[in-house]
Amino acid sequence: MSAASLQFGKVAVLMGGRSAEREISFMSGQGVLAALRAQGIDAHPFDPAERDLAELKKENFDRCFIALHGRFGEDGTVQGALELLGIPYTGSGVMASSIAIDKTMTKRVWLSEGVPTPKYVLLKNDNLGAAAQAQVLQTLGLPLIVKPAREGSSIGVFKVVNASELQHALEEAAKCDTDILCEQFIAGDEVTCPVLGEGDNAQALPVIRIVAPAGNYDYENKYFTDDTQYLVPCGLPEAEEKAIQAHVLKAYRVLGCKGWGRVDVMIDAKTRQAYLLEINTSPGMTSHSLVPMSAKAAGMDYEALCLHLLSNAGLEHPTNSKGVA
Repeated sequence: MSAASLQFGKVAVLMGGRSAEREISFMSGQGVLAALRAQGIDAHPFDPAERDLAELKKENFDRCFIALHGRFGEDGTVQGALELLGIPYTGSGVMASSIAIDKTMTKRVWLSEGVPTPKYVLLKNDNLGAAAQAQVLQTLGLPLIVKPAREGSSIGVFKVVNASELQHALEEAAKCDTDILCEQFIAGDEVTCPVLGEGDNAQALPVIRIVAPAGNYDYENKYFTDDTQYLVPCGLPEAEEKAIQAHVLKAYRVLGCKGWGRVDVMIDAKTRQAYLLEINTSPGMTSHSLVPMSAKAAGMDYEALCLHLLSNAGLEHPTNSKGVA
């Protein structure tokens, strides 16, 4: 048995799941699984959509690497189950995960703490009529962004340029969620910044600037084409990059995140003000993913990143570590 196996025991890589990001989760999970096995770790795939989580306890798994994305994986539900089972897991705990998956709740916390984020209007899927649309247009102007409040990977996201497009965008977003977030559009540079660690020890990794075809960083351009450019070093002035990293660290800490995360940011082309859009508490680990890219620029390769994240797996309530029968 390798030293890594002795240190970490039997590891489940949670992948797949029940969210709209199931396909991406498998891509992330397979990458993590291969990286852990290459380092001598006794790692196994585990799909919560196909198997009961109680099997993790029955099969004597010692810790879990969460490579799930979206609802039922990144939203505090799996984290809560693992707390009850007493099995340490990677990433943020129950509360931080449940807030961060909800873009509206995240904005409310950020705004209360002085973290810059675009203006927004929250709509419910049973109230998308003319009055609601008028409120959105009056508050945000055009263009604007429409997105489900609790999805990721740009699923259900629309840029509305003309008022006539708003109805369709709202109806499509409503297919994904009961909460629809309408957001001020920020024209300028699109960047992202990962974070590793917890609390005062959390560190921001290098900022990545994203240059997508026609400025459209959608689901296809995120995962299935090689046309999007990722610039790291980002090419921004040093002071600007440091300011973004400071905003991102504050945003990560005020939500109580730990382990790792990634914050997506838009920089207003005219004012150079950075606006934080959302935070991912279980970021992608695919061949196109941004956390591994940024970590590599900081001197940490993919395998080392996976090992680092696994080594920081834990429980919010470790006194429950005996779990359930």
